[in-house]
Amino acid sequence: MPDFVQMPQLSDTMTEGTLIRWLVKVGDKVDVGDPLAEVETDKATMEMVAFDEGTIGAIYMDEGTKSPVGETLAVIIEEGEDVPDKPAASDQASSSDDDSESKEINDAEEPELIETETNESSSTDNSDGKRIKASPLAKKIAKSKGVDLSKIKGSGPGGRIVKKDIETAGSISTQPAPSTPASKPKQTLTEHDQRISLSGMRSIIAQRLLESKTQIPHFYLNVEINAQPLMDLRKQANSAAGEHDNKFTVNDFILKAVANAAASVPQVNASFDVDSIVQFGSVNLSVAIAVDDGLVTPVISGANKKSLLEISLAVKDLAERARSKKLSPDEFSGGTITVSNLGAYGVDNFDAIINPPQAAILSIGSIKNTPVVSDEGNIVPGLIMKVGMSCDHRVIDGAVGAEYLAELKKRIENPASMLI
Repeated sequence: MPDFVQMPQLSDTMTEGTLIRWLVKVGDKVDVGDPLAEVETDKATMEMVAFDEGTIGAIYMDEGTKSPVGETLAVIIEEGEDVPDKPAASDQASSSDDDSESKEINDAEEPELIETETNESSSTDNSDGKRIKASPLAKKIAKSKGVDLSKIKGSGPGGRIVKKDIETAGSISTQPAPSTPASKPKQTLTEHDQRISLSGMRSIIAQRLLESKTQIPHFYLNVEINAQPLMDLRKQANSAAGEHDNKFTVNDFILKAVANAAASVPQVNASFDVDSIVQFGSVNLSVAIAVDDGLVTPVISGANKKSLLEISLAVKDLAERARSKKLSPDEFSGGTITVSNLGAYGVDNFDAIINPPQAAILSIGSIKNTPVVSDEGNIVPGLIMKVGMSCDHRVIDGAVGAEYLAELKKRIENPASMLI
């Protein structure tokens, strides 16, 4: 039977993609795993591959078109099959909702919920005796948050209430109604001005950072760190390295220190999750890397268990492939704490916006020659680096954040410990 090629979800935050370029044409034969098209997501441009073999029977979507996840883009047919029409939007939406609901229940990791989903108990009576269709997971979350199901409009198949409906309702009910914004003054553009359309990546960056800044209660901590020992050790290590050996950057040491400190103070390596806090067992470092169209945050998994050399090689590889748009979707997912370093750009200090659903992001400033007071009370030349920490106050209290920064400071000022 025909295999419809749909816009895949190539990252955990992707809701739509831009079809940059078709790599096949109608009549081409394809095998499983063959690249079909280049798709721009919110994080990178990636290849979309075939999940079936056959012949490209039709291409329904033009290059340069934005499509939501799940929309049919093309069809692969077997020999002798007729080319079908593109499925109606309602059919695609139903299929997408079913997949979303299935994933939602699987993510709950509760076998009894999966079993319940197959029988009539997924419906509930309201006070008027009318049936309310809701998934078991949605009902569980509604009960824990005290949300009245009868007042919620479901977005799932057949109007069923699903997890995201409860979370949206809970968010609305616990937040004050926003004041009506003043109308935005209209700007008159001149012939020298230009309007630049948002790319998929830029649009998602705008959306996620707005959500982070408005939905996560940020608070900020800052500390000054003596970077002289780190710079001395780095100089010695790179001087001893051969011509073709890896050269360490300041950022390599910072990443190693951030990961080790997070393992020592695990309360910061966490995430807020509706009615609980998830504390992660592994430190997966999200590293902010500037690319042509914005910012990406690929992940170094298990960074707390990697050596300084392994981290150095990993971040160089990620940065190179990020800028050439060659990263895979799984290399963006699973981060537990983020590091953003603008020191190389001459920025002394700044406060970064948290990368949800994480609870903390470190902002690293430049290293400056600064007069400091020695242990003997004398004013001497010193190298000072300012480090900021933005925290989700639902997860991290001030004392915990301060404890973490003290641990980070200790490791950077005693960098030899990172070589062990």
